[in-house]
Amino acid sequence: MRIRAQISMVMNLDKCLGCHTCSITCKNAWTNRKGTEYMYFNNVETRPGVGYPRDWENQDRWLGGWELRDSGKLRLRGGNKATRLLKLFYNPEQPEVDDYFEPWTYDYETLTTSGRTRHQPVARPRSLLTGDRMEIEWGPNWDDDLAGTQIARQDPNLAHATPNAPASLEDVRAAVDGMAAYAHAGTGERIRMDMQDLFMKYLPRTCNHCLNPACVAACPSGAIYKREEDGVVLISQDACRGWRECVPACPYKKVFYNWETGKSEKCTFCYPRLESGQPTICADTCVGRLRYMGVLLYDVDKVEAAASTRDPQGIWRAMLDVIADPHDPAVVAAAKAGGVPDAWVAAAQDSPVYRLIKEWGLALPLHAEYRTLPMVWYVPPMSPVLSRLEARPGLADADEMRIPVSYLAELFSAGDPEPIRAIINRLVAVRLHMRAREVGDPEPACDLSPETLDAMYRLLAIARREDRFRVPTSPVASRDEALDAQRTRGFGASATSLKGGFSA
Repeated sequence: MRIRAQISMVMNLDKCLGCHTCSITCKNAWTNRKGTEYMYFNNVETRPGVGYPRDWENQDRWLGGWELRDSGKLRLRGGNKATRLLKLFYNPEQPEVDDYFEPWTYDYETLTTSGRTRHQPVARPRSLLTGDRMEIEWGPNWDDDLAGTQIARQDPNLAHATPNAPASLEDVRAAVDGMAAYAHAGTGERIRMDMQDLFMKYLPRTCNHCLNPACVAACPSGAIYKREEDGVVLISQDACRGWRECVPACPYKKVFYNWETGKSEKCTFCYPRLESGQPTICADTCVGRLRYMGVLLYDVDKVEAAASTRDPQGIWRAMLDVIADPHDPAVVAAAKAGGVPDAWVAAAQDSPVYRLIKEWGLALPLHAEYRTLPMVWYVPPMSPVLSRLEARPGLADADEMRIPVSYLAELFSAGDPEPIRAIINRLVAVRLHMRAREVGDPEPACDLSPETLDAMYRLLAIARREDRFRVPTSPVASRDEALDAQRTRGFGASATSLKGGFSA
């Protein structure tokens, strides 16, 4: 048993407002330089939708992440080392600028230098890449709030999703006013037809700082590494040679190529802030207070076995086994023997992300079937049908929500609806418990104690900043050094790297 520490994040999607404050603050802090105009280390996607970059979940096209060979060994979907070597100078899986958007500015000089004319002068868009005039056809939030309904219907998760199945036609009519046609729906196509009238949610995304990162294994230069002390995945700008193999290898497309410097860049998890005991800038400025950060202890020896789980639907359960119990004396002893400081062990024992992920079982990883073992987890969103609630006291269960369970399952549990149902019904139990306290309704039938439901309510609904973030100071840097690194915004870190990936 080799225990390491990992800074992790959980996002409660029920509380996301879609305000993009996190994206703005991240961009101001990290990607406000030339060559980074199209980089969104943090972005917020409207779901259903195709995301950013466009259609990033289509791994048949991008060949991102890992695949399990017949021998039981993992291999990058992009091919073995020889195959990837042949694609160094031309990689058909490399995203093009149109998959993101062509960065532009406006010809503002026209407004100030234009002479007297019969028509109002116009500042037309010009490409930041070529300087030529251009027509704007795509952007990072082009389909925000289902503005592009036809685009949203191309969401690849809709292909296998089916509508929720209420008990009877009367239930459907009570739940969705006047939508009798929806009662006969049984395929993802019906969701495509009606989803703009049925459901919409936001999905904030950042680099997952995976336990088995494909970007690390794909880099020919060895420039990408996973820090041993906190699990943050970084790119050394000195070692990067701009081969861009990391870009298609990342199944979440969270590695970007800087066309100005010829280097790859990615989310740093705001490691200078972490080293001084502060959360990431996106978490700290989140208006909805939906982000939680803390320390997880995990067993390095179990990572490869979890990523090699044969059944994709079982990978997230195997990930739970990788996450070690910080209260177990054997785990604590192994952590200290492995160099994890006492303060970090204490932070893991009081970690909000550990409670949400493993103790209460409320969070799931995004697309665990990519086998990278992501360390950013999500609490699935609820979306009750109000007319259904009026017809029956209390709250609806998972299959009576407007967001189809099967759609959420495609995102968070490799298509298995049972974990989604279990989590949503637990969230419903929290609300019923609070309703029982306030108006005297019966306590919900649940496998959780009232004390646990109280604790879940406090953390999910009314937690203070210090409750949502348990980030210890860096074990390898003093506070002054960390603050100095934050001011200079360096991209590399002089820390021992934990080589990630199990490439064949």
